[in-house]
Amino acid sequence: MNTSATSRHDEFWAGVRAELPLQLGVAPFGLVFGVLGLASGLSAWETILMSSIVFGGASQVVFAQLWGGGVPAPVVGASVSVINLRHVLYSASVAPYLRSLPLRWRVPLAYLLTDEAYAVTINRLRDEPPSPNQHYHLLGTGMTLWICWQVTTVMGVVFGATIPESWSLGFAIPLTFIALVAPAIRRRADLAACLTAGTIAVVGQPLPWKGWIILAAVGGILAGWLVHRHDRRRTAS
Repeated sequence: MNTSATSRHDEFWAGVRAELPLQLGVAPFGLVFGVLGLASGLSAWETILMSSIVFGGASQVVFAQLWGGGVPAPVVGASVSVINLRHVLYSASVAPYLRSLPLRWRVPLAYLLTDEAYAVTINRLRDEPPSPNQHYHLLGTGMTLWICWQVTTVMGVVFGATIPESWSLGFAIPLTFIALVAPAIRRRADLAACLTAGTIAVVGQPLPWKGWIILAAVGGILAGWLVHRHDRRRTAS
C-alpha cells in the first residue's frame, strides 16, 4: 500500500483482502465450535449467541469443552479469563495508533480485535505509512472475521451431525494458532515463551479441570519476561 491509497474505502478493502486467506483456518474452527457447543449441553441459540456476543474463538472452544466435562463454574471462568487476557495485550499494542479515535470508534474496534484481526492489522499499523483512515483497515479485517465466524458457527450447529469424523476439523484449531504465532517469533524471548508454554501444555495434559491451560499461559509469560530481562541487561552492559 502506498501513501495515496489511504481513503476509507481503500483501507477497509485492504483489510478485507488481507484477512480473507486466514478464513481457511477460521472456517473449520467455527464449525468445530458449533458442534462442541451443542455437545456441551448448550442449546442451538445459546451456541450461536455466544459466537456473536463473546466472539472469543479459543476461549469459546475451551468453555464448551470444560462446561461439557462438568468442570466447576469457577474453574471454567478462570480458564476462559486467562485465555482472554491476550486481548488486553492486543489492545495495548494497537492503542498508540488508535487512541485519538472517539469512543464510538474505539468500542466497536475493541470488540472486533481478535487474534486473526490483530495479526493482520498490527502489520498495517507498524509497517505501512500512517493514515488518518487506518482504523478502517481494522474494521475490514474484523468484520471479515466476524462474518466468517458467525456463518460457520451456524453451519456447525445446523450441519454438525452430518460432518464426517474423518475430516478431523478439530486439527484446524492448533494449525490456525501456529500460523498466527510463528511469524511473530522474532526474539529469543518470544521463542522462550512459545517453547515453555508448549512444553507445559503437552506435559500437563493429565492435570484435572484442564489446569494445563492456566499453567502454560503463566509459564510462557514468565519465561518470556525472564529472557527479555536477561537480554536487556546484557545489551546494557
